[in-house]
Amino acid sequence: MRRLDFRHPRGLCPIWVGDGLEGEALDDLAAWASGRTVFVVSAAPVAAAVGDRLQRTLDTALASSKRRVDLEVPDGEEAKDVDVATQLWRRMLTAGGKRDSGLVAIGGGSVGDLGGFVAGTFLRGIEVVQVPTTLLAQVDASVGGKTAIDLPEAKNCVGVFHYPHSVLVDTGLCTTLPPAERRSGLVEAIKMAALLDPAALARIEGSLDALLAGDAAALEPVVAEAIACKLRVVEEDPEESGFRRVLNFGHTLAHAIEKALDFGTLRHGEAVAYGMLFALRLSRAVGQVEDSFVGRVEKLLGRLELPPLPELPVKTLLEAMARDKKATEDGILWVLAQGGGKPRLDVRVPIEEVERELIEFLASTSRS
Repeated sequence: MRRLDFRHPRGLCPIWVGDGLEGEALDDLAAWASGRTVFVVSAAPVAAAVGDRLQRTLDTALASSKRRVDLEVPDGEEAKDVDVATQLWRRMLTAGGKRDSGLVAIGGGSVGDLGGFVAGTFLRGIEVVQVPTTLLAQVDASVGGKTAIDLPEAKNCVGVFHYPHSVLVDTGLCTTLPPAERRSGLVEAIKMAALLDPAALARIEGSLDALLAGDAAALEPVVAEAIACKLRVVEEDPEESGFRRVLNFGHTLAHAIEKALDFGTLRHGEAVAYGMLFALRLSRAVGQVEDSFVGRVEKLLGRLELPPLPELPVKTLLEAMARDKKATEDGILWVLAQGGGKPRLDVRVPIEEVERELIEFLASTSRS
């Protein structure tokens, strides 16, 4: 396994990446678990999805714990709920959780977000280990220390920064994911490569067919590069006071789409792909963008063969974007593109122009 080090304000987090968890990664987990109560948070479908190999590996490493308590939560976005978090806090307290207990979050991005949030707030914070089991979680959600749950009005609007003790990324799990799940995760890798790493973007372009097919040899370097790319941003701006906002590219409209669809119909990465396409359109509209670059990213996203975007009221999307956690008192701040490796941050676009472009975007999308 290769090790990437995430240096954050509270220390250093090793991120282990490889096809199968072994060696130092498991030694580190066993040493961390030794002598403490470990709460293992996962969703029921995860156990079936990840297979016996990961389960046996984690069981062996966590055998060093003083006590293991398994806590089952709903799968998907339903996990990121205030009531679910409350249930976990109460169950952990009843089970005798202490300040030196630990939590292991095993699953996709939603379970990782919930687990990190609960760990960051239980007894004012206990340590958490992230074990992401989807490509989307591996390249994005598990890395960087952001945690959150949802409210009915908006996604990810209650959260804390809580940096993991370590992250264990088994890229071999991605080979067994449904193709649509790999596509969803690849969108986040494309997002970071498009704005931050032209070489990584070229790798994805050249190996996209193999990536979509779940080729293990193609997936491992792309996952590692995407994580390394995100770490460069997060280490410069750990709590999103400036440059880290570049990672929100495509997410302003994406979160509005997800809210309008009640977090159904489209996967997160698919919604982000549409959000990126709209952000590229806005980039063209406000100028100062390389048209060839926009066309290149649009072509790459087109190769993903996204599911069609359902018809959505423009007013509903605009209202949701206005409530987005990235909005300010002065309105929505957009992340737009200039060219390979050159993002534009905090761009204010008049709401009238956003509405006009959104109407045309939705019309063109529905025709395609």
